[in-house]
This record gives sequence, C-alpha cells and structure tokens, in this order.
Amino acid sequence: MHAATAALREKTAPPGMETRHLRVGRTARWYSLGEPGPRTRQVWLACHGYGQLAARFLRRFESLDDGTRYMVAPEALNRFYIRPDPGPHGPGAPVGATWMTREDRLQEIEDYVGYLDALCGEVFRDVERERVEFFAVGFSQGVATICRWAARASVPPDRLILWAGSLPDELQTGPRLFGAARVTLVLGDDDPYGRDGADGRLGVRLEEGGRPFDVVRFHGGHELDASVLRSLASRPDGSP
Repeated sequence: MHAATAALREKTAPPGMETRHLRVGRTARWYSLGEPGPRTRQVWLACHGYGQLAARFLRRFESLDDGTRYMVAPEALNRFYIRPDPGPHGPGAPVGATWMTREDRLQEIEDYVGYLDALCGEVFRDVERERVEFFAVGFSQGVATICRWAARASVPPDRLILWAGSLPDELQTGPRLFGAARVTLVLGDDDPYGRDGADGRLGVRLEEGGRPFDVVRFHGGHELDASVLRSLASRPDGSP
C-alpha cells in the first residue's frame, strides 16, 4: 500500500471479527471522445463528480473535440440508484456512480488509483506520450480522485485542473506535490461548495505547502463551463 494511503487509519471489523480482502477481476467502463492519431496534440483524462456517469460527463467536453484532442472519461466502479425509492427500480430510475465511500476506503483508493494508471497505459499505447500535452481534470468528488492518482501516477500529467473539489487530507503538500504538472484551480463564483468551502481550503493548503498554482474564476455554479475549458485548452503555454 502506498505511503499516502497507508498513513490513514480505519477500523472496519467489529470485535471478534477480522477484516480480509480478496482481489478479484472487475470490468471498468470508460468513454472516449475524438480519435487518437497523428493529429493528436492533447490527451485529456477527466474524472466525474459524485452521482454522475462518465458518458454524460464527457459530453461537457464536446466543444474541445476539434480533431487534435483525445479525451477519456473513466467511470467510477461503484454505481447506485440516485433516488432511494423503496421497491424495484424501473428502467427510468436514474443511476450515478461514486469513486468511494468511507467504507473500506483504503482499498477503494488503491483500486481506483490502479484503475486510472491502467487506463493511462491503455491510452498511451495508441498515442505517443512524448508528443502530446497531457491534461488531467477532476470535478467535485473527482478532484480528490485525480489528486490521489496524480501524486503517484506512472504517467504524470502536464496539466492538473482541479475544479470545485478538495485535496485529500492525507496528501502532504509541498513544492513537488504532483511533480512538474502545472496546477490550476477553477472556481465558480456562485458555487455553494467552492466559494467558502472545499476550493478555498484547497488553495490555502497548496499555498501553505509552497506548491505553485493558478486560479481561474467564472460566473457560474457547481458545474463545468465550456468556455473555461476551451480557454484552458487553447493556450499553448498553459496559462489561464
């Protein structure tokens, strides 16, 4: 287990019981937008928020699909019916996904960090890593997810975009957190979760640790904004 997650402590078994784990095969679902090929100049890895599904989330990136970008959205492994209606759920019942809960959280973290690393390995079999700019973006709950992965990624990103979420408590901030990636925080002026909450704490923690970052603000709430995405993607120096 990685040091960042091993530093966490949790008790899951009642007295007299022992917690055990068995590694099993699991099929993960992910979606892509654009075609990898000789014209590809950017690869985007996009992690959705709590209760979302990857396909709908990736639609927010359609304005970036100009033939030079290849975008992938992994879906969290834990799906659930969003409305806790009693009885059977019909075909129209909305379904969402979550990256983790507090239950067995250390194993959940290990599983999804390994999942994202495996996905990057798949992507960069089709795209030559050295000739593309690699963006990694997390939204809401996906911020903690992408941060845990980026802190020890086998294929580190060039750009790390943290949109309306929080930094995991166990990550130790410092100048080299996330390696050489350029970090950008994106804040909606009317985001009830970001204005005075998680995003504010995220910036404070990075600043206290001496980790450089940029901040982009936009008029909106807890949502992705297409014009901000285009702005982040279109500037060759990566500046907001």
